[in-house]
Amino acid sequence: MKTFYKIILLTFFISCINTIFAQQNKLLSGQQPQLSIDNSGIIRMVYGEDDKIYCASSKDNGQSFPDIQLVATVKDMHLGMSRGPQLASSKNYSMIAAIDKKGSVHIFKLSHATGKWMQTRLANDVTNSAPEGLMNIAADNNDNFYAVWLDIRADKKNKICYAKTTSQGSSWTKNKMAYISPDKTVCECCKPSIAVNGSKVFIQFRNWLNGSRDLYLLSSDNGGNTFNQSVKLGNGTWKLKGCPMDGGGLVVSEKNEVTTVWRRKDKIYYSKPGEPEIEIATGRNCSISNPRQPVITWQQGDNLKIKDVNKGDILEAGKGAFLKSISTKDNKIFCAWETDGHIAFARM
Repeated sequence: MKTFYKIILLTFFISCINTIFAQQNKLLSGQQPQLSIDNSGIIRMVYGEDDKIYCASSKDNGQSFPDIQLVATVKDMHLGMSRGPQLASSKNYSMIAAIDKKGSVHIFKLSHATGKWMQTRLANDVTNSAPEGLMNIAADNNDNFYAVWLDIRADKKNKICYAKTTSQGSSWTKNKMAYISPDKTVCECCKPSIAVNGSKVFIQFRNWLNGSRDLYLLSSDNGGNTFNQSVKLGNGTWKLKGCPMDGGGLVVSEKNEVTTVWRRKDKIYYSKPGEPEIEIATGRNCSISNPRQPVITWQQGDNLKIKDVNKGDILEAGKGAFLKSISTKDNKIFCAWETDGHIAFARM
């Protein structure tokens, strides 16, 4: 009899999980969602549709997104396969970066006080230097924004380019090459990532050295004025002639603890600089959020997985691709992804 009741309870539990996941919400059609949360707890979700950039905002911890704004139209905008509008939020502003197919890095800034978006200067100071369309942005709490992208200026080879805003995001510092591969190019189809805490800046990218496409970490102690020597992540290596198109992600805590997630072959790994990697699962298209309590997302076939590193549980968000997550003010995991040509989202 006890076994019978256990089976009944297990069946009920599984049905409840399926019911939760069946209650996904869909917005307008779009691709490549990116998420941020500001100091007041407002969640912003940016995504693209053709040449248009949309931003949806939620004031109820991601339960609904009644405010959807058309931010801008960028002619021939890169969109898909980790390319598309990037988003970060500081104390008083949010910023979107989007690259067109010629290689211009367009920047749009939102004032949280006015609720209005405005276009600012391009981030790259050399014309059409970022045609790969792969970049990432981050923000600190002092309204400074930081950007990293693949740049081909001078020799048509991809390098890790870095810039920082001045005057509360109205202009950018002179671009600098944070890393140039001695083998002429870094991995040309993997998105770099950036995270900041105070004067500390961290950049993760997939390198291409001696035929290996491994993940490396750059760090700066002075706000990106100079970068220390790059450090390889993990103990293994991945010899590959093609490009995996999978750059992973990183976060940094208030104590400057860096946590990274990335793919090698068909495995997802979690690691901290100088420590052995920890295998998470089989999959691809991984990302990470919430430095205090890291949450890892990845794709296994068309099943989308979520893992709270501290709790150890693995949840399934649904089916689709390019899953992103963020932790809400009410301690839930909010996630968004592509499915059937739309942006779906859910709270866990």
